[in-house]
Amino acid sequence: MADEYEYIAALRTLATDPAARGLMDDAAVLPVGDIRLVLTSDTLVEGVHFLASDPADSIGWKLAAVNLSDLAAKGATPRACLMNYALSGNDDWDADFLRGLRAALDIYGMPLIGGDTVAMPKGAPRSFTLTAIGEAGSGPVPARSGARAGDILYVTGPVGDSGAGLALLTAGQKPNDNPTTNCLIDAYRRPQPRLAQGQALVPYVTAMMDISDGLLIDARRMGEASGVGIVIDHVPLSDAFIALHGPDARIAAATSGDDYELLFAAAPDVALPVPAIAVGRCEAGVGLRLILDGKPIPLPERLGYQHTAYSERLT
Repeated sequence: MADEYEYIAALRTLATDPAARGLMDDAAVLPVGDIRLVLTSDTLVEGVHFLASDPADSIGWKLAAVNLSDLAAKGATPRACLMNYALSGNDDWDADFLRGLRAALDIYGMPLIGGDTVAMPKGAPRSFTLTAIGEAGSGPVPARSGARAGDILYVTGPVGDSGAGLALLTAGQKPNDNPTTNCLIDAYRRPQPRLAQGQALVPYVTAMMDISDGLLIDARRMGEASGVGIVIDHVPLSDAFIALHGPDARIAAATSGDDYELLFAAAPDVALPVPAIAVGRCEAGVGLRLILDGKPIPLPERLGYQHTAYSERLT
C-alpha cells in the first residue's frame, strides 16, 4: 500500500472498538471507570519530520508538542506520556534531546511514566515516538465529525509560519539577529500546543482538530468526517510571513503544514471564548472549495502533506 489513506482504511478493519472513533479523529477516547482517557501517539523521523541539522533540544520539544496538540484538539488535560526512543550513539545529542523534552513536559504538566529504548543500525535515521495520555473534561469530547452545514470555520492563529521557517533552514539560513527570521524558524522548531484554547472551546464547537498537514488538507478531512462541504475563503498570515513572502503567498501558507493551530467549526451565532480567525464555512454537499478575494480559485494539486511510501517530506 503506497498511500497513507489506503493503509488507514485497512487498519479500520482492526480498530472497531468505539474508543478508536473509526480512526477518523486526532485521538482515541477510552472510558475507564468514571473518567475518559484521551490517547494519541505521534512519531518524528529524521528527514521526514525534522532536519538532521535541527538542534536536538528542539526535536525533543517538538515530539512532546505535536502530541500535546492532539490533546488540545480534544480539550483534554495532559496526564502522562510514554516514549519510544532510538538511541543516537551520541551521548551529548541524547542529553540535549532530553533537555528539550523535559522543558515541554514540565511546562505543560505531562510527566513521562515509561516507554522503550532501542539501538538503531549505524547510519539509520533517528526516530522517536511519544504516546500522550490526557483526561477529557465533563462535557463532550470534540471530534472531526460534528461539523454542520452553516457552521463557521475558524483557526486559532495564522498559518504558514512553520513552513516558511523550514524553507529558510533548507536554504541555509540560520537563526540570527533578524526577529522575522527567528520567529519563523521558532514556529517550525518549537510549535506551541493550544491547550488552553482547546479546553475553553469545548462547549462551543461542533468539530475540532489541529492543523498538522496544512489548512486545506485538514479542512477537507474535517468535511469528509462530518459529511459536509468546506469553503475556505480566508488564509490568515502573520506579519513575519508577509515580511518574507508578501501577502499573496496564501496557497503556500495553506498547504505547508506543521502549524499546530486548532481548526474548529461553530454555529454562526456563537460568541467564542478565545480569539479566533474565521477562515470559511461548512455547506451542504461534499468536497472543498477555495474562494479568495471573492473569486473561486482552482485547488492546488497538493493540498498539504500526506505520507506515501518512501516519503521525503523535507526535500
